[in-house]
Amino acid sequence: MSDNEFFTLQHEGAIAHLQLCRPERLNTLAPAFFPALRDAVRRLQDDAATRVLLISSTGKHFSAGMALDVFDAGGPAAQMLDTRSARARLSFQESLRRLIDCLSALDEARFPVICAVQGGCVGGALDLAAACDIRVCSADAFFTVQEIHIGMMADLGVLQRLAKIVPQGVARQMAYTGDRVDARLALEWGLVNAVLADPAAVLEHALGLARQIAAKSPLAVAGSKLALNHARDHGTAAALQQLTLLQSAIFDTAEMAEAIAAWKDKREGDFAPLAPIARP
Repeated sequence: MSDNEFFTLQHEGAIAHLQLCRPERLNTLAPAFFPALRDAVRRLQDDAATRVLLISSTGKHFSAGMALDVFDAGGPAAQMLDTRSARARLSFQESLRRLIDCLSALDEARFPVICAVQGGCVGGALDLAAACDIRVCSADAFFTVQEIHIGMMADLGVLQRLAKIVPQGVARQMAYTGDRVDARLALEWGLVNAVLADPAAVLEHALGLARQIAAKSPLAVAGSKLALNHARDHGTAAALQQLTLLQSAIFDTAEMAEAIAAWKDKREGDFAPLAPIARP
């Protein structure tokens, strides 16, 4: 379990399940949510027992995004949002970089992250979902770049990531209009991998994916994520060069022998977890 008000964290073997737990508030986010998420994800990474992280939610909506009172003049983020002077703007930039880093923890984790969405995935929640490896949703789900409706551009990574998930024109339309993208369009445009009938079916499907991934070699899965992320952010030649270095670092014939034997025997492979990361 987790010790914060925003989410719980439970484990099923090598699968970690982080679940937003404020349905009475539409699972809205606040500044304190982001470092709590970052710290939870990086602890999972450091401990190395987790092979897949599943993020889901409770209630009617995945999340309505950042709570509007965060933007009030006397709200909880008033100091962070102060841009009235050069010094204040410099601090604003660093605060924003740190918030962005909290969601980048999902993208940078050695394990894949699956996001299971029901109902609304709005504003900052879409920033979160876009930082995950795989998204699945219920038939009633919708996705919105909500920030344009309150007079600001989205600023926690969705603009940068969305354009590498869906076609450029789609990403721009979403960013400029804030239109709701329903589940059917989300699937058609590649924002989600699957649409299921209801939240229970979404969770079942996402857990099935998580179990399938967790049964693979964690070394090969981690390497695949590193290679895919590098290829996404670099040209082909640079990505291929990174691949040769990465493959030479993680190529393990004993791991491969176990994977091949498990495949032939139609059983789960017996793979050691990745090594923990030493904390300074």
